[in-house]
Amino acid sequence: MSNYPQTPQFRIGEAAQKSGVSSANIRHYEREGLLPAAIRADNGYRFYSEQDIHLLRLIRLTRSLDMSADEIRQIIRLDGSTPQDCQQATDTITQHLSHVRARMAELGQLESRLQALLHACNGKQPTCQIIETLHQQAQTLDETHEPLSASARPRHV
Repeated sequence: MSNYPQTPQFRIGEAAQKSGVSSANIRHYEREGLLPAAIRADNGYRFYSEQDIHLLRLIRLTRSLDMSADEIRQIIRLDGSTPQDCQQATDTITQHLSHVRARMAELGQLESRLQALLHACNGKQPTCQIIETLHQQAQTLDETHEPLSASARPRHV
């Protein structure tokens, strides 16, 4: 990243446009420590360099891979110039891939449960079997106080 000028020259709106990251997310990434705090003018305006914009693009790319803030921190602190950096990057991506595969298995279970609900009712019966089934399942949970399985817990995917 050192081949990018570090002179702050872009206000937050310009940085957002050049990086494809919204102004709100730029502020968020600063608060999270993913992006160094911007240089501030006397009037409080934030200014960003080409290096900052490159980092924002890298953050955007890693977010598109559904990486967590901690995983992104691990990646962006590496410059790739040593075998240790390469190993750490490999370890981070390997762990993330494992997480993605586990989520895919959970989503497969979720898909099966949703398909079973759809097969319970065609939408033309006098009473909805989907609603009945959900109420029966909720009643069972009330009686057993069992925790919901990982695939039954609501998740943002």
